[in-house]
Amino acid sequence: MKKILLAGSTGYLGKYIVEELLVRKMDFKAIVRNPQKLKGLGLTSSQIIEAQVTDRTSLSGCCDGIDTIISTVGITRQKDGLTYMDVDYQANKNLLDEAIKSGVRKFVYISVLHSERLTHLKICQAKERFVRELQDAGLEYCIIRPSGFFSDIKEFYEMAKKGRAYLFGDGNKKVNPIHGADLAKICVDAIFQEEKDVEVGGPDVFSHREITEIAFEAFQKKIKITYIPNWIRLLMLRIAPVFLSNASFGPVEFFLNVMAMDMDAEKYGNRTLEAYFQKLRKKETFS
Repeated sequence: MKKILLAGSTGYLGKYIVEELLVRKMDFKAIVRNPQKLKGLGLTSSQIIEAQVTDRTSLSGCCDGIDTIISTVGITRQKDGLTYMDVDYQANKNLLDEAIKSGVRKFVYISVLHSERLTHLKICQAKERFVRELQDAGLEYCIIRPSGFFSDIKEFYEMAKKGRAYLFGDGNKKVNPIHGADLAKICVDAIFQEEKDVEVGGPDVFSHREITEIAFEAFQKKIKITYIPNWIRLLMLRIAPVFLSNASFGPVEFFLNVMAMDMDAEKYGNRTLEAYFQKLRKKETFS
C-alpha cells in the first residue's frame, strides 16, 4: 500500500483530506505544528509528524519511506510576519527538497484556478513559482486547481444575513465552488491517476447574483442587491495599498481580481451550495 504524507492537514481542505484518507484506510502521516489539532480528528501519535514547514531543518527525514506527498500548504491571510513567498513558495519548496532527497514518487499540490494567469498578484506569483519548481523536479506530479471553496462563498451568506448584498459589475460573473469533502476525494484520487493539471469545481455553476439569491432564500428574506460599478473596484485596487498593510492587502487584492473573472471549471461532486447555506442557517438557529 502506498504511504502518504499530508502537509497542511489542519486547514479547511486538509481536514477533509484527513477524513478521506481515514475512510479509505490508507497508510499516511500528517505534518502539523500543533499535534493536538490532529488528535481530535482521530489520528494516533504514530501518524503525526510535529514540524514547521517553513523551517527546512525540522522537516529532515519526514519523507523517508513516503510514496506520495499531498500539500495544501498556503496562506489566505498573512500572519506571524510570514509572506506568500515564505509559505506558498518556500514552505512547499522545503517539502519538495525533502521529497527529492528521499526518493518520493509523486507530489500532489493544491493551487487555485487561473493562478497561472494572475501572477501579478503576490499570492499567485508565489504559487506559480512553486509550480515551476515542481514541474522541473523530475517527480511525478499533479497540480489541482479548484475554482473556490464553499467556505470562500460564505461572504454572500453573511451579506444576506445583514439584509443587503453588494456585487461588482452586473453580478453575472460565474463560479462553481466545491465543497471541501468533494475536493478531498479528487486530491486522494490523484495519487493513483496520471493527470498533471486538474481544474475542478463543484456540481453547479452560478452567477454571483444567483449565489446571492440562494443566500437570501436561506433566510427567507427579500432580495436586496446593490451593484457596484467596475471603476470603483479598480479604484479600490489602486488606493487600498495606501491604507492597508502588505499582510492585509494580499487577500483583498486577490478577492477584487477574482470577483471580476469567471471562475468556473469542470463540474465534480454532489454537495450543493443550497444545502451548505441551509446547514449554516440551521447551525445558527440551534446554537
